[in-house]
Order: sequence, then C-alpha cells, then structure tokens
Amino acid sequence: MTQRYVAALDQGTTSSRCMIFDRQGRMIAISQRAHEQFFPRPGWVEHDAEQIWQTVRAILPEAIADADIEPSQVVGIGLTNQRETTVLWDRHTGRPVHRAIVWQDTRTADIVNTIAAETDVADLTARTGLPLSTYFSGPRLRWLFENDPSLRPRAERGDILFGTIDTWLLWNLTGGVNGGVHATDATNASRTMLMNLATLDWDDELLATFDVPRKMLPRIRSTVARFGTTKDPVNGIAITAMIGDQQAALFGQTAFDAGAAKCTFGTGSFLLLNTGTNAVRSKNGLITTVAYAIEGEPPVYALEGSVAIAGALVDWCRTTLGLIRTSPEIETVARTVTDNGGCYIVPAFSGLLSPHWDNAAQGLVVGLTGYTSRGHIARAILEATAFQTCDVVGAMNSDAGLDVRSLAVDGGMTSNNLLMQTVSDLLDIPVLRPMMSETVALGAAYAAGLGAGYWPDKAVLRQNWQLAAEWRPTMSAERRASELERWRRAIRLASEWGEPETSAADNEP
Repeated sequence: MTQRYVAALDQGTTSSRCMIFDRQGRMIAISQRAHEQFFPRPGWVEHDAEQIWQTVRAILPEAIADADIEPSQVVGIGLTNQRETTVLWDRHTGRPVHRAIVWQDTRTADIVNTIAAETDVADLTARTGLPLSTYFSGPRLRWLFENDPSLRPRAERGDILFGTIDTWLLWNLTGGVNGGVHATDATNASRTMLMNLATLDWDDELLATFDVPRKMLPRIRSTVARFGTTKDPVNGIAITAMIGDQQAALFGQTAFDAGAAKCTFGTGSFLLLNTGTNAVRSKNGLITTVAYAIEGEPPVYALEGSVAIAGALVDWCRTTLGLIRTSPEIETVARTVTDNGGCYIVPAFSGLLSPHWDNAAQGLVVGLTGYTSRGHIARAILEATAFQTCDVVGAMNSDAGLDVRSLAVDGGMTSNNLLMQTVSDLLDIPVLRPMMSETVALGAAYAAGLGAGYWPDKAVLRQNWQLAAEWRPTMSAERRASELERWRRAIRLASEWGEPETSAADNEP
C-alpha cells in the first residue's frame, strides 16, 4: 500500500521552509531557504514578495524529493505564514507594486495617530479585537494609497490585489495570473483591522476608516478547508489549510481546549491562550484573535500577547554588534557570569507591543558601569525576552481570571536552556517543551491533514504530543520581585525616551 503524507509550507520572517510529515506527526524531510530583509529607513522593514515566492517554488519540490516520495503521495498542503505583512500586486502581471511591508514596520505611526483623532477607537477595537497600532495591515494599506495615488483607482477596479503572505502564496501556487485563487483564512484576516471579529467578514465601516476598496480583498474562508490545487511548482496537490503562524503553533501544541496556552519563541515571541468559542475582550493590553475555524463548526478564539523583538535581539547582537559569531553562542557567553550585573535591555526597536502598546517607545540599555562585561550584556539580551514574556503572562492571568500553571513552549529559541530556565524562574511555573519544537509547521500539517481527511479528528493528534524537556523555577521570591521591579523601571524609561522632545522655548512662560 502506498504511503501518504502531508506537507507544511512555513513562510516566516527570515526564511521559508517546507516540511513533510507522516501519520504519526514525524517530520521526514525539510527544505529551507532564507530571504532578504530590507531596512530602508529607521523603523521601516520590508521584504521582496517575489523573492519569497521564488524560495517557496524551490523548497516544495526539494522537500518532496528529499522525502523520496512522489507529489501524488502528498494528500494536502498547509500554508502558514508571518502574519500582518502586507503585499499588493497587479493581478494581470503578477508583480508586486511595492515591497511587502513587514509586521515589525512602524512607518504608519502618523496615520495611526490621525485615525485615532478621526474615529472612535473603542468601536474599532470592539469590531476587530485589536488595538489601533502600526502592527496591523489596515494602516499600511492607507499609507500605500496616500504615498502612491495611482494605486487606489487600480484597486477600485480590482486590478490591484491585497493579501497577507498566505494569500500571495496561495494565488501563485494555484496559477497566479492564470486563475490563481485569491483567498485568506479567518486567522490571518483577523490581523488586518479590516475584519469584523463577530461576522468573520470584511466590515464596511472599517474599510471606510482605512480607505480600502472591497474589490481588492481576498475571500475569507475557514482555516481548515479546500482552498485549491497547486499548479506551480508541482501540479495537483490539494491545499487544505491556511493558518497564521502563531495560531499554527497553538494547533501544533494540540491546545484545542479552552484554557490551553502556548508561547512561541522566534523572531518575536507570541503567547496564545485558547478561550474556546468565546471571544474574550482584554482589559490588559492583549489581542482578541481567531485561533482557528473549521468548516461547519463555530470559530475558536484566543487571547494573544505579541512581543516584536525576541530572537531578533540575538540576531542584532550577532550581525550589528558583532558580540557573538553564531546565535547559539549567546548562551555560552551569558553563562560566563551568574547574573546581569545590573544591566537591562529594552528592545523597543519598533515600539512596544503587548501589553504596553507604545508605538513611540525606543530601545535602551540601562545600568552600564565599568563592571559590565560582554557576558552581562549577553545575559541581559536573553533576559529581555523572558521579562517581556512575563509581562504578557501577567496580563493574560488578569484577563482570564486564573493563573497559568505551566507554559508549553516551541520555536527556535527553546534550544537555549538558559533562556528557558529564566522564563521558568520569572514566571514561577514549569516550562514544557515538546519533542517536536517546530510546532508552527506541525500545526499547519495537522490542519492540512484534517482538511484532507488524513486524520479523522483532533483527538487523534493529541496522542503524538511527547515531552522533550522541562524547566522548573529555582529563583527566590525576593530576587524575582527585585528583578521584575527593575525591568518595569526600564520599561518606563523606554517610554519616556520615545516621547517628543520639548525645546527650551516650549518651557518658557
């Protein structure tokens, strides 16, 4: 009997990967390629969407070949992606009309301020579940139209199409200019500030707020559904799921029940708490988002805390500062000291996301003395991710009305034992890592397998989860309280530093 498999296309902030999984959720092949990051101005972050598509064209057949299988043995593909990143392209040529504007980009700060003055922000948040922020796609569309007046008339005619990366890849995979499917799923649509969280459809009032023509928007579908069939780079494979990367990680952790939580440590770090079919509205700076939607079933929602800079801070230490040669070396250097030596780093490179939502905050390093060493700085870099995670968990505990008792983790940074121990110490709870730490791709594969009938239901998937590592808290309560208070002081300073400067003339009576 011919073996069958599922594939996951995981398009992330720095690279694209294709993984092939078997019925037990074991990865049997992987192909990965990086793409360029562009930083044309301070606070601006861009990708070349065409380059991303070309990496996906390469890795899908490579992974199938490496697995030593035929394309016909792949019963379904799950697409998962960096969310919020905004792509506009010409439907007739298939070419992007601007570089993709990445989720970390803050160029829309002035537009966000303008919208805040023009509209009822509380109503906007009630409709979308999102705070008004540069983080989301809607303000970027308005920025693109304002900065290139030729785009909007073309968009009104349907000649310009919009999508997040999932939509861009789906359109190309299913034929592009020759009948490509223009669609997205509810998890990605819920990150645009254009979708109504109650109806799971584009909202006319939101479209008016951001000046977005409905004709350019993709169709919103369930997460687990048959989206189309590939034509390029291989022919005839069904695309049976699309899901934003952090929701995919929740799915990969098999956190299907209300109350289950996970945290992914990658370029940023993202904590999601499944709230079931109840869209819980946060009072503490969290996002209300769609966790997943399966055709024929009520949508499942989540509370999310998003941290923009986590692994990206380690990359900055390596590429910009040159303090380390490889990313894993950060742990070795940090272990040359026993504490941070009084040094704290707030990585507000693009402002602060959850739970602070301060677009103006700027990154800073505090507590430097002649005693501060390379090891102290390395340790402070790792601790910045742990502190930010602690902020999000505190907000989540408050919103949920209960304390998270353990934290399931995944992503590339979970290989850093010092970081995971620090997270456990600051949260004062166990941290658990599954055998398959790359749960973003696994979650996309699980969703695709459900959509293709490869697995009969979600309950079967829970049997694949296996514990690989566990960290338990060792820090004293006194030291924990002291460290968290110093971190809060550093956060306040980052917010103050980002405030507009006041000239001497402004202070004159």
